[in-house]
Amino acid sequence: MPNIASILKAEISRVARKEVRAEIETLKKASAAYRSSIAELRRQVSSLEKELRRAAKGASRSTVTTGSEADEAGTKRRFSANRLAAHRSKLGLSAASYGQLVGVSGQTIYHWEQGKARPRAAQLESLAVVRGLGAREIAQRLAA
Repeated sequence: MPNIASILKAEISRVARKEVRAEIETLKKASAAYRSSIAELRRQVSSLEKELRRAAKGASRSTVTTGSEADEAGTKRRFSANRLAAHRSKLGLSAASYGQLVGVSGQTIYHWEQGKARPRAAQLESLAVVRGLGAREIAQRLAA
């Protein structure tokens, strides 16, 4: 005659496996639903990002202006300390006189050339104007 304890143990483990299998099936279904939901959301985010890029590209194209309108709109100016120093030495000007042309002090010009400071947007515009001047025009401005 079989041992009642072993039969009871076998029956308990069989029932437990059956219960666990039922719970796992519901979890698998929920997990599959979540995965498909996440995939759909990713596709939706991807399409919205593409649409946003297209809209941004269209907006940037529509705001592009030409000629003097671009200067008035505030184009992005680049600054190079080495080029500033080269331009000043090419003209043979002191930092103080170059600063007088730009509208700042000679010490400020020195700091810009050393890379210790950077000009603001309005000062970049003044530097661009000075770069566009010839040697005679610069001499006239300094004399005045």
